[in-house]
Amino acid sequence: MPILADRPYRTRFRFRNPHVHTIWASKVRSVPAPGWTRQRINTPDGDFLDVDLLQAGHPTAVVLLHGLEGSTDRTYMRGMARAVADTGRDVVAVNFRSCSGTPNLLPRSYHSGATEDLRVVLDVLCAGYERIEGIGFSLGGNLLLKYLGEEGQASRIQAAVAVSVPCDLATSADELAKPGNRLYMWNFMRSLREKMLQKAEQFPGQIDTEGLADMRTFHEFDNRYTAPLHGFRDAADYWASCSSRFFLPDITIPTLLLTAADDPFLSPECYPVDICQSSRHVTLEMPSRGGHVGFLDGAGTYVERRAPAFLDSVT
Repeated sequence: MPILADRPYRTRFRFRNPHVHTIWASKVRSVPAPGWTRQRINTPDGDFLDVDLLQAGHPTAVVLLHGLEGSTDRTYMRGMARAVADTGRDVVAVNFRSCSGTPNLLPRSYHSGATEDLRVVLDVLCAGYERIEGIGFSLGGNLLLKYLGEEGQASRIQAAVAVSVPCDLATSADELAKPGNRLYMWNFMRSLREKMLQKAEQFPGQIDTEGLADMRTFHEFDNRYTAPLHGFRDAADYWASCSSRFFLPDITIPTLLLTAADDPFLSPECYPVDICQSSRHVTLEMPSRGGHVGFLDGAGTYVERRAPAFLDSVT
């Protein structure tokens, strides 16, 4: 599919810095909650997922997937839910395990490749829809692309948009560990450490927190916790098994991968130009500016216009 190197959108002068895009969109921009209805669904392994719904009886549902340590309360999730609902679609917004404000019931939690939970949502909450579409942000985008590649022609999702995706997890982890990204890494690690301390209280004797306070990188955390708790040998095995770039060639439905060229979270390997050029189904769009899940302009965010427009174009 074509590689759209720079699809222009109007960016105010103060939003030309990628860190301004990233931080302003996350911490400053405000979007009212869209009036969710929450539904808790059970998973086959004895856990649960909290899913927030906007339902008006439309024939099409869009599944929204948030990023690392996010939730449906994040501004980008609220904004996209409103944008999608305005186009006459229902919204199924997923909180990953431990992200809804209530601790999940097992030592495991969520991770970048936990497509089994997406399948539960599709089975339980999307069975009655004529058409299902997906939009994923960052980690949620990686999970969405992995699912599409795993399923191939059997995919229940018929069109998708993935935004700011760390589709090569190992090199993205290295990028975030660089000194220039210290603020982002500190914020992620603070949240992850707090959750792991909660897990240790919830499951006495099962979670070893020695050295947790000194962890500063995803490599340390994923090697010690994420990988073994979710059945991977170590961080390298987890990253290699779940990086969505390896699943892109097997995607068979119309898919837009929208990633800013100045995204501070992403390595060069997260821009799979060669793979997308060879794909009949995946379009890679790389605006020159936008930061990580930012894309701010004078009218909100470019993503909230572009994603519904793409889905409309392939309906």
